[in-house]
Amino acid sequence: MNWFDTILKVKGFPIEQAQKHLNYIQSIPEEKYESFLEKQKQAILKHHLQHTPFYQEHTARHKINRWEDIPILTKADLQRPLKERLSTAYTTKNVYINKTSGSSGHPFVFAKDKFCHAMTWAIIFNRFGWFGLDFNTSLQARFYGIPLEKMGYYKERIKDKFANRYRFTIFDLNDEKLAEFLAKFYNKAFDYINGYTSSIELFAKYLAKKNIVLKKVCPSLKVCIVTSEMLFPETKQLLENQFGVPVVNEYGASELDLIAFQNQQTQWVLNTETLYVEIVDENGAILPPGQEGRIIVSSLFNKAHPFIRYDLGDIGVLSPNSNAKKAYLERLVGRTNDIARLPSGKVVPGLTFYYVTKSIIEDDTNVKEFVIQQTQPDTFEITYAAVADISIEKQNQIKKAVEKYLEKGLRLNLKRVPFLKRKKSGKLKQFESLV
Repeated sequence: MNWFDTILKVKGFPIEQAQKHLNYIQSIPEEKYESFLEKQKQAILKHHLQHTPFYQEHTARHKINRWEDIPILTKADLQRPLKERLSTAYTTKNVYINKTSGSSGHPFVFAKDKFCHAMTWAIIFNRFGWFGLDFNTSLQARFYGIPLEKMGYYKERIKDKFANRYRFTIFDLNDEKLAEFLAKFYNKAFDYINGYTSSIELFAKYLAKKNIVLKKVCPSLKVCIVTSEMLFPETKQLLENQFGVPVVNEYGASELDLIAFQNQQTQWVLNTETLYVEIVDENGAILPPGQEGRIIVSSLFNKAHPFIRYDLGDIGVLSPNSNAKKAYLERLVGRTNDIARLPSGKVVPGLTFYYVTKSIIEDDTNVKEFVIQQTQPDTFEITYAAVADISIEKQNQIKKAVEKYLEKGLRLNLKRVPFLKRKKSGKLKQFESLV
């Protein structure tokens, strides 16, 4: 029995209708696709201008003659009760409701109408299908967080059972726990790994220490799909070496959809079927492919709640090889709130700092993982999980690298802890500025 499809149907999500509509969209010829997108954009805009009081208020002071005249919607704009943001035909009783993780600093509750949410799943099914995965039959090794209170915990476990996935709890990732994880791969025929990059990376490091390639332990394993946190080239190489399968990078947002997904040629394919993605500068002007800017996304099917020209809070670059139907994300730089402002006035993505440090710390097999916080304009605190302190030699190498790639005069404080605390979701925020 196709349990996953059945559960969606029971919950009122018309998955079969959504899959048929997705097939129709994907059949539209490339030369006609821009016209399709334009019609869909105008249709969703018209809907919310006519039927959503919140969006009428949001756009009231703007004269909209062109798409780019539409005011950008921010997460701060959505900091009000959900019922005040819904379209008139919808209530909290007839929509899908969830909440964002809050990694941007602006958590909020959001809604999707049921067809829109079914389209989200249709896209996910389609992309995972590129690697021979079927949510109804493929067994998932799930590296995600889980609620620790009793009711939430068992609710997720029941969902996992019907969704054909086994969840590895990632809040405690010492060697004893990782050994238990490995034991499961000996007796379960997992088809794929899916979850947060940092947790999966720790598992791969454990395998490397034990000189184990997971594919040899679990021959059914086909692919590893990472999400929610940055995937650096060195980390991807580590995962592929230790798992013995391709590693695929997924980029999405719960309030929107799956935004980009790497194909078998490692191109980061944008979702042009249910979303419209733009890159804009700090003033909101649209940038051409190849230029770095803020990622602005419009949900083309969500009639319950407006996400039109929505600032996701991320910075990225579209590939110059993109067109209306086949668009590619060339690079994801990081979040807009992951910016380090240095004493000289220099502004750099915080993950640059993290990346420079990572290249040195990763040579130390004693260090499991680390995070960086900017506590003052010239002061950065590196908190790392290890059984022993980083050597003075390594500390000096880090300082020299920071001076080389960023600027001189920055102060580094290194703090060792037994393990790093993760957010309730299980995510690990690699860089954070408190300035």
